[in-house]
Amino acid sequence: MCQQYKNRQHGFTLVELAIVLVIIGLILAAVLKGQEMIQNAKVKNVINDLKGVSVAYYAYQDRYKAIPGDDATAATHAGTGAIAGNGDGLITGAFNDAASPPATESQYFWQHTRMSGFLTGNATATVALPSNNSVGGILGVQSGTTAAAIYATTGPVVCASNVPWKIALAVDITLDDGNSDTGSIRAGVAGTTATAAAVSGAYGPTVAIPATEGLHTLCMKI
Repeated sequence: MCQQYKNRQHGFTLVELAIVLVIIGLILAAVLKGQEMIQNAKVKNVINDLKGVSVAYYAYQDRYKAIPGDDATAATHAGTGAIAGNGDGLITGAFNDAASPPATESQYFWQHTRMSGFLTGNATATVALPSNNSVGGILGVQSGTTAAAIYATTGPVVCASNVPWKIALAVDITLDDGNSDTGSIRAGVAGTTATAAAVSGAYGPTVAIPATEGLHTLCMKI
């Protein structure tokens, strides 16, 4: 009887194997689609970060006829306690300055725009820190201490640090030309300041700094 039972045992049929493979394929497709949606959401969020700062910059300038951060009469415009800039037409300091109390116009920018209601966040004079961007880095503005170019561009820029290269590339393709050293979007590798040279021509994993996994500082001309 035992022998008869063994004879009746059999493996999966081709139909059953096909069904299993189809199910596995559907699961993989769903996972990949989910990853794509997450990636696209991150790209849109970084774009919104950059555009939001740019909109606030021009809204402040339009209302007060002064540059936020550089505004020499900020207390009159933004409110009592606002720290005045020097009014020379530049936002001095680095985009990621985080001194407490604020010591550069790149920090005053956040105080001026927040106190005026153009951006949200802590506007306290002793804080006025730059914002975090959507991928966990710093979001800030600068135009250098002189008229020198930032990533070979002139004028003020809004920068986001620690942006993975695939997201940085997608942002550049969406808003500009897809090259990291041309157009209105420029980028440098993580660990460099926004006054350093832009990466030459293309985005990708950083061979020289493998620990960064291709993280970039991405700057958009305001």
